[in-house]
Amino acid sequence: MTDDRLKHEIEHGKVLSKAGAGDVWNWDSPAGKLRWQRRVKMLTSHLQADMKVLELGCGTGYFTKEAAKSGAAISAIDISAELLEQAKIEVPLENVEFMLENAYDMGFDDNSFDAVIGSSVLHHLEIDKALKEIFRVLRPGGTLHFTEPNMLNPQIALQKNIPFLKKMLGDSPDETAFFAWSLKKKMLKYGFSAVNIKAFDFLHPAIPGFMLPIMLPFCSALEKIPIFSSIAGSLFISATRP
Repeated sequence: MTDDRLKHEIEHGKVLSKAGAGDVWNWDSPAGKLRWQRRVKMLTSHLQADMKVLELGCGTGYFTKEAAKSGAAISAIDISAELLEQAKIEVPLENVEFMLENAYDMGFDDNSFDAVIGSSVLHHLEIDKALKEIFRVLRPGGTLHFTEPNMLNPQIALQKNIPFLKKMLGDSPDETAFFAWSLKKKMLKYGFSAVNIKAFDFLHPAIPGFMLPIMLPFCSALEKIPIFSSIAGSLFISATRP
């Protein structure tokens, strides 16, 4: 694994394991927990017990634990040995296998999985390589579901493009965000069908708990306003391998 981007992600994993991945990823604040619960539903509600599922970039197993409740056989991979060691301790479940894998060159056979899922992982990768490999390991009729940062969101755009902000906010050096239209074009290029990418989530993780009863309806309303909704913080991405 000589790819500089992968080396940076391996080093980033070491930082996350020491700093506390949940804190860096903002899943533990009152608003962060609500955002996390919404993503869990988006990424796991389609899973069934008879499925073989690949989770890309599982980190410490935050979403793995929830995906495993479906009863599906979960293969959870990451490039960081440190994060995987934590995940194995946090999620000691029989239907989950944690593996150290390179997302560009996975050790799985063609057509291995019924579904591939991931939370905020594709934007860490060289997207063309990742999409080609995901398509390879998905069986025909298999599905892809990811949540990723939206480059049209003003804060995300600043954070992903200004180096000192990236470092200050805990990002890895190469991570980016996506424009929905260009990502959809790439996915179609690599053979995916039924590609659907929708912007969502105006709920910022820094919003204090006492403000949530006011902010939740407001944030929900913003998602329903045409054009303005396109600058929400995240993208929900789904597609099928024909």
